[in-house]
Parts: sequence; structure tokens; C-alpha cells
Amino acid sequence: MTTLVPVLAIDGPSGSGKGTVAAKVASALGFRCLDSGALYRILVFQADRKGIELDQTAALVDLAETIEVEFVEGRVLLGGEDVTDAIRSESVGAKASKIAAVAEIRQALLSLQRRCVRPPGLVADGRDMGTIVFPNANLKIYLTASAEERAQRRHKQLIAKGQGGSLRALVEDISARDDRDMNRDTAPLKPADDSIEIDSTQMTIDEVVDCVLHHWQNR
Repeated sequence: MTTLVPVLAIDGPSGSGKGTVAAKVASALGFRCLDSGALYRILVFQADRKGIELDQTAALVDLAETIEVEFVEGRVLLGGEDVTDAIRSESVGAKASKIAAVAEIRQALLSLQRRCVRPPGLVADGRDMGTIVFPNANLKIYLTASAEERAQRRHKQLIAKGQGGSLRALVEDISARDDRDMNRDTAPLKPADDSIEIDSTQMTIDEVVDCVLHHWQNR
């Protein structure tokens, strides 16, 4: 069974390019876009603002239920405030990966994600879109790339922002994040049984977008 409002789910590890691909695919189809990973980053960001520690699960769950977020033309708006750049730091990402392993927090954000399914359609990217959040999605893509390639991409992004950083440390961080995501007890990162896997290691973003659109048209 598929959803009444069409849903295209794109899952994959950190740095695989799924966020950029999802935004471009959504634009091409005229669909809404959901960056589910941003929700965990936003929660970390808001918790820091409010002085909530990451081990205060009950407080984080309460905070999660108050989040008002929109994804507009590649920007992340939190209560109307553009927090796109603020939530993309390495420290926020590492903390987000840790709280994403907490079952109570994932459950608190589940209904928020499902409320994003509105006409004309939704492209959702994350780590459990096709397995947990939208198991009846019309098309499920699992986008991956080697850890070394994902680290190279992130390194280039950091240099462009004037931040730099150690490439070796990025490879280690990405590998550690993969291990946490794939081996957590709740909603581990894995391809859905009916997903189509795309390895983007040797592909450009536009090539991946074209590939996803091709599968969408031929689903």
C-alpha cells in the first residue's frame, strides 16, 4: 500500500548528499521537502538555548513537541527564524546523532514528521524515512557513498566556510557516526527491503538527482 499523498523517501548515512538531492528532487517535482535530520539538530540547538542538557530526556521530549519548523527553498526556519547555518556545525551534528538514538525523542518527533505529508507531495530525507516514518512511501531510495568520499565533501564545505579541519578526523567522525546510526536499538540506519540503492561515490549531485527522478517516473 502507498500513501494517498505521494511520498519519496531518501535514506542514507551522514554526508551521502541526501539532503541536497532531496531538495533538488522536491523542487523538480514541485513537492514539499522534509529534512528529518535537521529536526534533531534543531532540538539540540534549542536545548542549548534553553539550558537543557542532552541527558534530560523528559525535558527534550517536551521541547520536541513545541518545535515549529519549515523547510523553504533549502533554508530551515525555526518559528520563522532562519537557523540553517547555525544548526550545521560539527558539534551540533555530533550531539544530534547521540540524541537520535533515544527512543523517546524519536517518538516525539515522529508525528511532526508525518504531519509534513501534504499535497502535492513530499520528498523526505533521513535515516529511517523508508523503514519507520513512511513505510508505505511510493519510492524509497538508499543513498550512500564511501566514508572517505563523504569526508572529502564535508572538508570542502568547511574550507569554503573558512573553517578547515582535519580530513582524517572527519573520516573518523563519519565512521563513528555511521556505527552509532547503524547499531542503535531504535530505528537503526539500514536500507528498506524495497528500497533502491544508489552509490554516489563517483557521481555528481545532478547525476544522482537525474537517477532518482528516473526511478520516480518509472516506479
